[in-house]
Amino acid sequence: MIDVPPGQVTLSDRRTQRSWAVELAPYRLAAVPVTQQLYAEITDLRPSTTIGDLLPVESVSWWDAVRFCNALSARDGFTPAYLLPTDGDDDETIEWDASADGYRLPTEAEWEHACRAGTSGPHYGELDEIAWHRANSQERIHPVGGKQPNSWGLHDMLGNAWDWCWDVYDPEVYGSSSVRRTSRRSHPSYRVDDVGFRLARSVPR
Repeated sequence: MIDVPPGQVTLSDRRTQRSWAVELAPYRLAAVPVTQQLYAEITDLRPSTTIGDLLPVESVSWWDAVRFCNALSARDGFTPAYLLPTDGDDDETIEWDASADGYRLPTEAEWEHACRAGTSGPHYGELDEIAWHRANSQERIHPVGGKQPNSWGLHDMLGNAWDWCWDVYDPEVYGSSSVRRTSRRSHPSYRVDDVGFRLARSVPR
């Protein structure tokens, strides 16, 4: 886990043309996305369409990611961050205990802040050096950490697989759809072959 410094990030909604600033306290973010190997260790499952221990896990829903965070927290002796429905109903609302020290999904603001790592441009370096993208990936997913990190030590913040985030995207329009770090909007039950997730943890105050 990388210690991410506090700061401010400006988010925007293209649909409403609205922008707003978010102040962030320090937090921790995994240097790479969750791998298939780690996901299998915790869940005994390999849901990905392209198999490889060091590839980012994909084809996992937002709900899958949340459950994984709690399971990994329990294994490592941390307090789970999420209160999950006892009946396993994915349509129910879950609660985030912000005081918990367990693993969780980053908020959209945390993701943006960590991705930019103090920069203001569309990406934090030469694109071919920092990201697997359509022009250099041969249309396939690649092992995590294979490209240069940003200045805070975070790999694969751009390219390869998208990351789920905690936030709900405009519930008036999309119902309970949870934001992931992408221009596409997906319901939390969707499993897509280019969407995985990255772990975050809150810093105790």
